[in-house]
Amino acid sequence: MKLKVLNKEGKETSKELELTADVFGLEPNDHVLYLDVKQHLAAKRAGTHKAKERGEVKGSTRKIKKQKGTGTARAGDIKSPIFRGGGRIFGPRPRTYGFKVNKKTRSLARKFALSYKVKDQRLIVVEDFTFENPKTKDFSKFLSDLGVNGKNSLILLNDVDRNFALSSRNVPKTEVLNATRFNTYEVLKAQYLIVNESGVKAIEESFKNDKS
Repeated sequence: MKLKVLNKEGKETSKELELTADVFGLEPNDHVLYLDVKQHLAAKRAGTHKAKERGEVKGSTRKIKKQKGTGTARAGDIKSPIFRGGGRIFGPRPRTYGFKVNKKTRSLARKFALSYKVKDQRLIVVEDFTFENPKTKDFSKFLSDLGVNGKNSLILLNDVDRNFALSSRNVPKTEVLNATRFNTYEVLKAQYLIVNESGVKAIEESFKNDKS
């Protein structure tokens, strides 16, 4: 599969890039994508929720009334869960929501995410480039020339140019990452995936020894 390579101004060049079918041309499996995205989002949860139980709330442990003869249900101390201000029964406790996803499954999910972008024609390949100065205006023009200004975009570069990274910081709905450090969720969340030439080669190389 070949894609036209664009320059920094969004115009087609004479170059075409051959994409590796084993990385960019797979038929996606939605369940594999679901597992990897679920694991990523679960790992981001803080899990710091906590409610006080009977032994942790403030209050006397004295029995509040005699056991028999009151005509009402028996009761212990004021910290009982049935009273206002008492402890909570089976309240939430701090925990981790993370779970394991096999390494090969995660690798395969990343390939499927890339393949989806190619299938939906949402992958844009640009020539390797740099910014002479860190200017938000230049970065906004870069997005406009590619036709993705104002849209969720993920930009993957083999070697992230410092000026380019600084230029992107104040622009919403865009993220700039090293080409080999993306995850499935970030690719699927983006409407457009923008990768430079060397970034495509770096991605393919990172999967080279993968047997999934």
